[in-house]
Amino acid sequence: MIQENTKITVFGLGHIGLPTAALFANSGLQVTGVDINKKTVELVNKGISPVMEPGLDELVKKAVESGKLSATTDGISASKASEIMIIIVPTPVDEFKKSDLSAVKTACETISKSLNKDDLVIIESTIPPKTCEDVVIPILEQSGLKAETDFGVGCTPERALPNNTIYEMTHNARVIGGINSKSANIAVSLYEHITEGKIIKVKDLITAEMVKLMENTYRDTNIALSNELAKVCEKLGIDAIDAINAANHHPRVNIHTPGPGVGGHCLSIDPYFIVEMAQKEGIESTLIKSARHINEEMPNHVVELIEDTLNETGKEIGISKIGILGVAYKGNVADARETPAEPLINVLIEKGAEVYAHDPYTRQEVIESFGATPITMEKALKCDIVVLITDHDEYKGIKPEMIENKLFICTRPIFDPEQFKKEGVTFKGIGRI
Repeated sequence: MIQENTKITVFGLGHIGLPTAALFANSGLQVTGVDINKKTVELVNKGISPVMEPGLDELVKKAVESGKLSATTDGISASKASEIMIIIVPTPVDEFKKSDLSAVKTACETISKSLNKDDLVIIESTIPPKTCEDVVIPILEQSGLKAETDFGVGCTPERALPNNTIYEMTHNARVIGGINSKSANIAVSLYEHITEGKIIKVKDLITAEMVKLMENTYRDTNIALSNELAKVCEKLGIDAIDAINAANHHPRVNIHTPGPGVGGHCLSIDPYFIVEMAQKEGIESTLIKSARHINEEMPNHVVELIEDTLNETGKEIGISKIGILGVAYKGNVADARETPAEPLINVLIEKGAEVYAHDPYTRQEVIESFGATPITMEKALKCDIVVLITDHDEYKGIKPEMIENKLFICTRPIFDPEQFKKEGVTFKGIGRI
């Protein structure tokens, strides 16, 4: 179905859009990437990736040099010259935890001005169920063409982990749904160009929309369970990590690891898409909302651990220097979107603390935007109390003697507490005793 001369336009050249565009281009297809950021467009056209992701620089450089990938801010001209348009733009939630589909709507409006008969529009952005039906298709039909009759619509939500994006895009299972079998089959034929993973064709668009939300809501809810268990264990004098590890030997148990909260663009946002649509249908998604509440409160729990530890040693949080290790939402990545480090830092500053932070991956301006002062790891370890938020590999070499003031809050289970306690360090963590 997909020919070598098939032309594709990818809307959004971010963490997922740019790798997608580069992979398709390197598979031999002609790809135009569209982005509203002129700097992004300029860098891509020079063969430079503006996104930090292992292997992406080489992919972009190769694709641009081959003439198969170019970038532009002119979405109308790009889509007019293409047969397939893929939308991979951000879909955050607003202050009321409702989906912000403005970028999706803008991309659809652009495409509607240049949509041709027999074109296929594919949504990769993570969206609430019914978005294709209620938002995407009505906007595209402003072109005067009729969905299913004149043009196709597909949905295949992106699913890839930062720092392993290229591998996961080319090896993970891919879920694809379409407005009809023709749309789904063309989409399957397209993605077969870039993935060795199994392609799972579901029966319609709404099912494809829901799958990723289910996946991430499962993980978010499981993490909430582990966080709640960890807090109970703290009060009972049980090491939650030991207990969870033991429980997970049961063949039907897989409790996730507790931590300072849930970050990233997916797990902390996707559950709200289900909550939003459930409310519209008159359903109270109590479990999902409770899980979100538990995980969003974890930074406050870390603040409690910090404050209690300082008080136990005769110090006050309002006159203390606090060294934060890691602001990225997970280890060994630069991504700080929705990171629990941000609300943690905000609360500490509100309480009068001087907050300093180090992260070997995240840019200093990101740390500064959270309100913390960027410093080296060595200086962070000299603060009144040290708080590890992100389990970067660089931090796994920390020894007890490196913590100058002997107060250490470790929110990730990467150390044996007893080794630190033997050296006189007051060690506390999520679910650790």
